Amino acid sequence: MVVSARSWLANEGGKHFLLMLWLGANTWLFVKTFLMYSRGQQYYYLYKMLGLGLCFSRASASVLNLNCSLVLLPMCRSLLTFVRGTHMVSSRKTRRLLDKSKTFHVACGVAICIFSVVHVSAHLVNVVNFSSRYSEDFPALNFARYKGEDPKLIILTTVPGITGVLLVVILFLMFTSSSYCVRMYNYEIFWYTHNLFIIFYIILMVHMVGGALKYQTNIGAHPPGCLRANNSSAEQKEEELEQRKEEGMRCRAEAHFQPHCPQTWLWVSGPLCLYCAERLYRYIRSSNPVTIVSVIRHPCNVIELRMLKKNFKARPGQYIVLNCPNVSSFENHPFTLTACPTANKETFGVHLRVVGDWTERFKQLLLPDMRRDLDILPVVHQRRYPKLYVDGPFGSASEEVFNYDVSLCVAGGIGVTPFACILNALLDEWKRFRLKRLYFVWVCRELQSFYWFAELLCALHHKLWHENRPDYFNLKLYLSKADNLQRISEDKYHPLASRLQVGRPKWELILEEIGRTNKHKRVGVFCCGPKGISRSLHRLCNSSQFPGTTFEFNKESFR
Repeated sequence: MVVSARSWLANEGGKHFLLMLWLGANTWLFVKTFLMYSRGQQYYYLYKMLGLGLCFSRASASVLNLNCSLVLLPMCRSLLTFVRGTHMVSSRKTRRLLDKSKTFHVACGVAICIFSVVHVSAHLVNVVNFSSRYSEDFPALNFARYKGEDPKLIILTTVPGITGVLLVVILFLMFTSSSYCVRMYNYEIFWYTHNLFIIFYIILMVHMVGGALKYQTNIGAHPPGCLRANNSSAEQKEEELEQRKEEGMRCRAEAHFQPHCPQTWLWVSGPLCLYCAERLYRYIRSSNPVTIVSVIRHPCNVIELRMLKKNFKARPGQYIVLNCPNVSSFENHPFTLTACPTANKETFGVHLRVVGDWTERFKQLLLPDMRRDLDILPVVHQRRYPKLYVDGPFGSASEEVFNYDVSLCVAGGIGVTPFACILNALLDEWKRFRLKRLYFVWVCRELQSFYWFAELLCALHHKLWHENRPDYFNLKLYLSKADNLQRISEDKYHPLASRLQVGRPKWELILEEIGRTNKHKRVGVFCCGPKGISRSLHRLCNSSQFPGTTFEFNKESFR
């Protein structure tokens, strides 16, 4: 498939530009620090003792300082939501880059792991050199207590050594538990190990206190490599002695060494304080439990929660984080808002599919007497509900749907939830948005899944039809898995039945039709669903198959 330069720049240009800036900053820091320790006069004797291990350990430490500060910024969700909502501060292109914050967080995490391996390996070489190259001439430069000291003893009896071991253990646990398979198999493992970052940063602050590496402070009085006064001429070659006398290379004082002042806190303290301030703000904001107004049981093991919270405001496309202490005090799970508070209605809602331990336990608390049989129509339950805390709302890619003249929303199964709130907003007042046309494609495996938002889809269809704008909302439903003939038989859902197709969508044909209808326009493509659908759409949006139309790909991603 041929890639269009214009489409590629629209979808990938900003992301790759920032990536190059980040890689350039890491490379510059590494090379600058490496050369400083290999050529710097103040490190002459230390370099002579440790060799390249010194350069690699310090260069990798500089890169680690940078990434340990940057890795926190993408997790400042409230700050990112504020930036996204302030149109005067950020353009659409900038807001689209905010959707890559999770990717940037992962990139910084991978960089931390890679350069930690380099840092640890270099310091293992340094410890061996400290032991084997113990300096009798400059005792203050030594980190070993005597020549030939066991390197393992040096590591396990010093502050830098002990803290270094602890940091490696914590980082290993965080990295391994972040893998996709662990997160899918047991999210709790990922959640609890990732919260070890608090201990990680505390230990990181202490790591440099030991002062293992020292630099020379009196280069003027003691030029590196100078002829020391207590060296007799018998120990030096005659020509070298004469040459050094001519160059004024005699030592006027003994070399003095002192450890560096710890610099890690200079890198980390700002982002860490910002992150802690945000977490405090979020804790205060979510400290009061919400009122659960109702719980609605939908087909295919989906539950809808309607909630009420004082002064809660949200925009369509945003998501919230739920915490139920009766299930787990420390676990928080994100869910897209499917209904936002409005001037006429203060409640807001989410739809959650019961998959996994947390949602299963939560369902049992909400619906303890839930029956096995399930009707097509949703059933409303009213009872005493458990305490529930809501953090948010937070911004997401779906907020940008209204900022295009033409948008295409593609949902797979429960991935429809980010767009449900958008459809509700259009149902309230579609004329106040910039959006002039919305294409909506929903793919499900089970026919009953379409009933989650069947009434909403039909209501929007009828509203636009009565207001003489039937072309505003283009709806396509696909039933990807049909064992036998299935259809939506209810008369009130006729608009859905006439738009239901069996089989998988032909994405190329769909985008070709949209491109042909919307020449010379930028079409926002929004996807929330399986990776297969996302990859296909992303590839097509970058292709040159649709001349004259630029498809800007946006993928929903929760943190």
